[in-house]
Amino acid sequence: MNSDLYPDLAAVGSLAAALELLAADLGIDLTVVPQDGGSPVAAGIASSVPGRGPLSVYIGADERWFGVSGWGQGIELITGATSSLADVVRAGAAWGQGRSLRELRAGLSFLRSSERAEAHERGPAAVVEVQWCAMREQAAEAPDFPAFGALVEAAHAEPKLRQLYVFSSHWTLGFSSCTGFPFHVEIAIAPSRSDSPYRVMKHPHSVVIGEAATAEEAVASAASHLSTGLGPAVAGTAERDE
Repeated sequence: MNSDLYPDLAAVGSLAAALELLAADLGIDLTVVPQDGGSPVAAGIASSVPGRGPLSVYIGADERWFGVSGWGQGIELITGATSSLADVVRAGAAWGQGRSLRELRAGLSFLRSSERAEAHERGPAAVVEVQWCAMREQAAEAPDFPAFGALVEAAHAEPKLRQLYVFSSHWTLGFSSCTGFPFHVEIAIAPSRSDSPYRVMKHPHSVVIGEAATAEEAVASAASHLSTGLGPAVAGTAERDE
């Protein structure tokens, strides 16, 4: 820790201690929890709200700033950086109380959230829809790889796949039954390259379980391999521990 940049932290020995002291001075109720194995330059601010993890707090190395990151059910919901430790304390309190992302950003301008994070507050179906829109935009921006675009559109047209959370890994599409990371992958499809067939896999870059000449055939094959009765993607992660 650079004591010239962080004399307040150095004086009390750690970021966690500085957060606790400042919260007490401000009259704000806050529970600080260890982060990164109890590192003196990282800390967490606990949340009592189901589905939200602690707000992670860390410091800059070359100049004075404090970064925050708040995750819930496998999605980063809020992030930001500020030079004010008091603002971090206020952000932690609001996060722990369950304030909406809109309320958090309105009260503390250094905070920001993504479209996917905003969708998370509306439910897993909204996250899936936002992700499909992003994937179709990605395909539209890759005109030199038409097989990928054909695959995305064919998959979107198949209701059994459209209800799942879609992501890409080196152009291979994965379909998850949960919206948070780590994903629970149900099936994956790799696009055709240099006249090679489309490939269906249980997981991205794993053993091929089917091949097809067209995107539509690959999608039909993938859909046939899905578990019977599989429904729309749900909130959470493959670990289901939140």
